[in-house]
Amino acid sequence: MQPAMLDAAILEKLISAAVAAPSMHNTQPWRYRLNPDTVTLEVRAAPERALRYADPMGRALSVSAGAAVFNLRVAVAHFGWDPVVRLLPYRSQPDLLATVRLAAAPHDGAGREAPHHGDRHDAPHGAPDHDLYDVIWRRHSSRSPFSGRRLPPRVLYELAEAARAHGATLWLAGPEETSRLLRLTAEAERRTSGDPRRLAESRDWVRDIGPYGIPAAALGPRDVTGRLPMRDYLGPGPDGRRGGDAPAAAFESHPAIAVLATDQDRRTDWLRAGQALEHVLLLATSYTVRASLLHQALEWSDLRWSLSDAHRTPGHVQMLIRLGYGPVGPATPRSGAAETLDGGR
Repeated sequence: MQPAMLDAAILEKLISAAVAAPSMHNTQPWRYRLNPDTVTLEVRAAPERALRYADPMGRALSVSAGAAVFNLRVAVAHFGWDPVVRLLPYRSQPDLLATVRLAAAPHDGAGREAPHHGDRHDAPHGAPDHDLYDVIWRRHSSRSPFSGRRLPPRVLYELAEAARAHGATLWLAGPEETSRLLRLTAEAERRTSGDPRRLAESRDWVRDIGPYGIPAAALGPRDVTGRLPMRDYLGPGPDGRRGGDAPAAAFESHPAIAVLATDQDRRTDWLRAGQALEHVLLLATSYTVRASLLHQALEWSDLRWSLSDAHRTPGHVQMLIRLGYGPVGPATPRSGAAETLDGGR
């Protein structure tokens, strides 16, 4: 396939694909810039949309940016270029998280990562076995109950291989480990509900107007059985009851929780984890597997450390992913390409 000319219409499609990535509280904490001389897209942090209390180190922001980078890679390859990625290319620009150069060369479907002298651990990325571009627009977090249907081993294997292509590992927790992970998640929920600053920050991103945040209708029901601690964005009401007026539903009795981890825990690992996460989510969507992200325990340093305690090999948990079959879930809003694209330089 010959690459198309990068005109305004295709540039808008590339940026729209990038902003379709998931982000914590749908903050969309990124901005993009095109360097027309090298035909390179820059992915930059938007600190004004960072979460000061829930994500003080910027780990979740970096994971979200990594997910956006993967969507960019898929979209760039879809239009015929070879997307070449560099993570944290310039130490003098810490807000520049990644660059994606549109190289007119044969591509493998999702591009490769260019070597970077400052990070010897960079390595070529694998590619999905089919074009995931159309799936980008169908992927949504589903906060609804899933059925009891189990994921086929073949699908789980492919999801694990997708994570492995980015230097991450993905495994499905067993029953005892799932119970432990959910207890840590519930403890994180309890702490957040008692932390006025974090709770206020979470409530601030529940918005029914505008391209950022999560509409109240998309928050999803609460588990009437109390087994599955889905995030309570609004916290306890005046009567102390959690969940407020959220509808109640019985969630799956044996949730499938996948653990995404990296060997190390640097900013580059966070960005790679984001790419692995989005690759997993898009591939799952292509198999009609739904997902929601259980991020709560990752927001407390001691609980995040505990998430890895039972893992057989050293690693740093970057995300808990609930997988299953069920409703698609409502789409959260996204900003337009014009709102996130800075002028070229």
